[in-house]
Amino acid sequence: MNPLLLLVARHVQRFLRTIDLALLVPLVGLMIFGLVTLFSAGDHSTRMVISQGSRFVIGLGLMWIFSRMTPPFLRSIAPYLYVLTLLPLVAVLLIGQGRHGNLWINLGVFYFQPSELIKLSLPLMLAWCLHDAVLPPRLRTVLTAGVVVGLPVGLILLQPDFGTAMLITASAVFTLFLAGLPWWWFGAAVGGVAVSAPIAWMFFLRSYQKDRILNFLHPEMDKLGSGWNITQSKIAIGSGGWTGKGWGQGSQSHLDYLPEHTTDFLFSVLSEEFGWIGVALAFTLYLLVIARCLWIAVEARDTFSRLLAGTFGLSMFVYVMVNGGMIAGMLPVVGVPMPLLSYGGTSAVVLLTGMGMVMSVHAHSQTRIR
Repeated sequence: MNPLLLLVARHVQRFLRTIDLALLVPLVGLMIFGLVTLFSAGDHSTRMVISQGSRFVIGLGLMWIFSRMTPPFLRSIAPYLYVLTLLPLVAVLLIGQGRHGNLWINLGVFYFQPSELIKLSLPLMLAWCLHDAVLPPRLRTVLTAGVVVGLPVGLILLQPDFGTAMLITASAVFTLFLAGLPWWWFGAAVGGVAVSAPIAWMFFLRSYQKDRILNFLHPEMDKLGSGWNITQSKIAIGSGGWTGKGWGQGSQSHLDYLPEHTTDFLFSVLSEEFGWIGVALAFTLYLLVIARCLWIAVEARDTFSRLLAGTFGLSMFVYVMVNGGMIAGMLPVVGVPMPLLSYGGTSAVVLLTGMGMVMSVHAHSQTRIR
């Protein structure tokens, strides 16, 4: 081989040695699939595709940077990242914007959603709390974890953003589950939610949130009003059939029947245009990502690394299931995007950064990186 090419190959290999290809390949596949579907759903808008693509590039850059960080270093900065991500949650309550509350901060160039950052810092913080604790966690450790989770969840509920608060709580539950928390704790938590549900309905839920729950229970109640979104989504999914109508041929999105067709309901567009085959391909890519994260967690050398990789993998599973169940009418509409498919910068960048942390766990469980 040419000595120059050999030298370049060695430098590239050293540059990318912390990147796990088994995780990167399905992630890139999802990003490409998302951009292709977004181009169709956005009425062939190159601006939207370039905007989302640039966010993917930023996310991939951060993924590489965090993959180079050792798990001990990530553990050392976990409390600082947690505190730093709480500050924007306070700021968004004062200067935030949104259709149903204060969800985003307008930075001029783009809209920034502070609650997305908690999806990154909370698993880190919980893994930090549990790393040196006796496992399965004792009562004191569980209460400490409850405070760590309760602060950001409470601030997010004040926005209000019930969907994100639910996902963040789920990630915390996964961390405690992986730490070996006994099953009866989860049963008690479910019982507590069931008891508090009527109180939340009467005093805390807003009218549009109640409408979403009622439409989930009785979708035929107001098909032309509050039930319009889910009705059109089901039509889009059902009309796709096995092979779909073809790329760019989805009538529900292009005729503006399907709302939010570039964000929350983008997967409905994918289902209509690519059919069952496209849906199966997307779910296969998600399954590969989740399985790889869990495999890396199994091979991790310490508690912090195991909890971190496992939580990110199981959190991805919840994001996919919640959005998929939402667009299919199996869950209430809560405004949760489909990871790496739906249009949205903050969520994509945060998710890819989290995958970089998972890659760090894998790289440093195999060898020491200077």
